[in-house]
Amino acid sequence: MTAATKDPLAFAVIYLWIGFVCAISFMEAWLKFRAPGVNLQIGLGIGRLVFNALNKVEWVFAIALMISLFNSKDSINAPSNLFFYLPLVLLIIQTTWLLPALDTRAQMHIDGKVVPASNLHLYYVGIEITKTISLFIYSIKFLK
Repeated sequence: MTAATKDPLAFAVIYLWIGFVCAISFMEAWLKFRAPGVNLQIGLGIGRLVFNALNKVEWVFAIALMISLFNSKDSINAPSNLFFYLPLVLLIIQTTWLLPALDTRAQMHIDGKVVPASNLHLYYVGIEITKTISLFIYSIKFLK
């Protein structure tokens, strides 16, 4: 029996990455606020921990895919690799700008400070959707 993909490990990493993003960003993020006894401060505290952990896990997945890419016979400049580079760039943006900004806002809420309106959560959701779609498209190159 042969493997159904050119690189089973990279294929698995892609879908683990997609699964983590979907489970955390599209389900846990808003669902925790519906739990009994979870107020805004508690929910934001949980969210800060979970999203910082997710970011670290995403970096493990990204590094694993980079290693796979550099070990592959394909050129790193192949057009299909754009669908890996895009999530990588978005992850850099999240790590260096968006998550720290959201973390600061969450801490302000927790501290009871007035927090001005912002579109940061919309940017985050847009990035997560874009990463998920890009990773799915990238996974297609691994099918035999």
